[in-house]
Amino acid sequence: MSEILRTFKLGGDLEVNRLGFGAMRIVGDGVWSEPKDAGNSKRVLQRAVELGVNFIDTADAYGPAVSERLIGEALAPYSNGTVIATKGGLTRQGPAKWAPLGRPEYLIQQVELSLRFLKQETIQLWQLHRIDSKTPVEESLGAMKEMRKQGKIRHIGLSEVNVKEIKRARKVVEIVSVQNRYNLSDRVHEDVLEYCEKEGIAFIPWSPVAAGKLAQPGSKLDATAKKHGATVSQLSLAWLLKHSPVILPIPGTSSVEHLEENMKAANVRLSDAEWKEIETAAKG
Repeated sequence: MSEILRTFKLGGDLEVNRLGFGAMRIVGDGVWSEPKDAGNSKRVLQRAVELGVNFIDTADAYGPAVSERLIGEALAPYSNGTVIATKGGLTRQGPAKWAPLGRPEYLIQQVELSLRFLKQETIQLWQLHRIDSKTPVEESLGAMKEMRKQGKIRHIGLSEVNVKEIKRARKVVEIVSVQNRYNLSDRVHEDVLEYCEKEGIAFIPWSPVAAGKLAQPGSKLDATAKKHGATVSQLSLAWLLKHSPVILPIPGTSSVEHLEENMKAANVRLSDAEWKEIETAAKG
């Protein structure tokens, strides 16, 4: 396999470091309400940027509105090159409760609110959090295409979609990213990743750290991690970075210490043989 590329150009013109940060966990339990310590959440965000993170993923539904607001308070005015990606299209009814809503007027409202909370004039990457079965995706994305014409959105992406849905969306507007659940032990969306790789679309895996039997003591992942003086989590992220050049992992945490550990994954270098051994173990 070729040398791992450290950066990726979203939409061909927005270069970011591939190992980013997911800002879902900086809010309260159940991705609901304020965090117990807002100061700590802001320190995590600031430390991420200090460590070289310039791609931060959030959503209007995280809190709701709490994650975006904390990012704006902690990081604005933003360092040159920092990209904040946000999402819209999921409403909240309580802790761990989510419901899609893709009506154009609602999405437009949420873009305006995201801009306000993030303290930005343009959202560099806006992603449809979920396709609403009650609203044709052509209507949802048509509204976002108009927001892009107005300069309020730069690039548009999708979340939790299949290949057929991506192709349908691309008939409406250019799609530069897809964010699906994906990790070493959960690879239901392998076909989506392959499509994204073929088309040059960023694939942003949420829940990127492997779990289950692959992470257990004595496993192939554990043994290889020890060989590299790394943790299983770090190795899981290193595997993702080597697996495909279009993958942009966004591990999230509310801990500065855990953040620093995750970021060291970019320095773990798996040999082709090690990568294949882990791949074989995962498929087993």
